[in-house]
Amino acid sequence: MNNLTDLYQDLILDHNRHPRHFYSMAHATHVGHGNNTLCGDQLTIYLDIKDNVISEISFSGQGCAISIASASLLTERIQHLTVADAKDCFTAVYTMLVESSDTPPASLGKLHVLAGVQAYPSRVKCATLAWHTLLAALERNIQTVQTES
Repeated sequence: MNNLTDLYQDLILDHNRHPRHFYSMAHATHVGHGNNTLCGDQLTIYLDIKDNVISEISFSGQGCAISIASASLLTERIQHLTVADAKDCFTAVYTMLVESSDTPPASLGKLHVLAGVQAYPSRVKCATLAWHTLLAALERNIQTVQTES
């Protein structure tokens, strides 16, 4: 492996072992639930939205390393964004994960580490679960998001 690949793996492993914003938020204004039966990933995303800005975000649940790391990275990136900017970020990440591209958008910052998941198509659903769950929470969709049927 090269140094860049090692760095990416280290960042994903760090977010899996020490997830950021990992707690159930009692005062959430928006909540989304997600499930990926392929890996057994189950996530809940909690948002506190004030004046159309995500003032606080957290998640709880269990899952594989990719799923937990993706959720942790999501919480770092989305907090303090407007709802519209959070939806734009969802689109950018989803596009990066499902479409072939040699260069992830620079606007994604360290979220670009998730681009490596493209090489493992069965893991893309693990990486996108948190993002689909975020979208469900933003849209107040009470249905559990399923990335695998």
